Amino acid sequence: MRENREENTRRDLESLEKKLGYTFHDQRLLLNALTHSSYASEKGRSYRDNNERLEFIGDAYLDAIVGSKIYDIVPDKHEGFLSKTRAAVVCERSLAEIAREIGLGEYILLGHGEETGGGRDKDSILADGVEAVIGAIFKDGGYDSASSVVLDLFGDHIRLAIQGKLYKDYKTTLQEMLQEKYRNPEIQYVILEEKGPDHDKTFTAEVRVNGRAMGTGLGRSKKEAQQAAARQVILKGEN
Repeated sequence: MRENREENTRRDLESLEKKLGYTFHDQRLLLNALTHSSYASEKGRSYRDNNERLEFIGDAYLDAIVGSKIYDIVPDKHEGFLSKTRAAVVCERSLAEIAREIGLGEYILLGHGEETGGGRDKDSILADGVEAVIGAIFKDGGYDSASSVVLDLFGDHIRLAIQGKLYKDYKTTLQEMLQEKYRNPEIQYVILEEKGPDHDKTFTAEVRVNGRAMGTGLGRSKKEAQQAAARQVILKGEN
């Protein structure tokens, strides 16, 4: 099954392109961006065949694109605010969250050790993968293409970071929002689904307000799924 991993990834590249909203002229760049160093090393390939060089490029352009967008949105804020806000958007946790939203972990090529050690869901590997993909898009289509994809993927994160709400306790933030809108709102979190073996479960949570379903979220724990559901409702309310 592992022998078919690269073949499967090659076959599935178009599905990832649809999630990214970008079609590569040279899909080899995308495959390169998905190749972790552990996989390249295990296969006896050269250093240039892993994604670390593209990660380097992606890191630089992600900073530039996100920083420029924040600069435009808040023209009266000082440099310290801009730097702090950008750092929140491009941190490892944020990148890993974006990776999970588009299912990037399913496509990454990993060596046996990383595969069996849960590397497909490690924040560090997912974050590096996002940067590498951004680097690949830049090399394939230029700055404008990379900017378009980044702003589409990170738009909500940028907005929440500017408002100081990124990675706050979303459940508390939602409760505060609803208390301003309703008198004594009844807020419930219900686990709709639980999938996977004990060591690799995924939960789906739904948040209900006064008995009405308002949003759903996925997570590796019930708490994480509940936070994701609350975050979805917050974003809906701000659009």
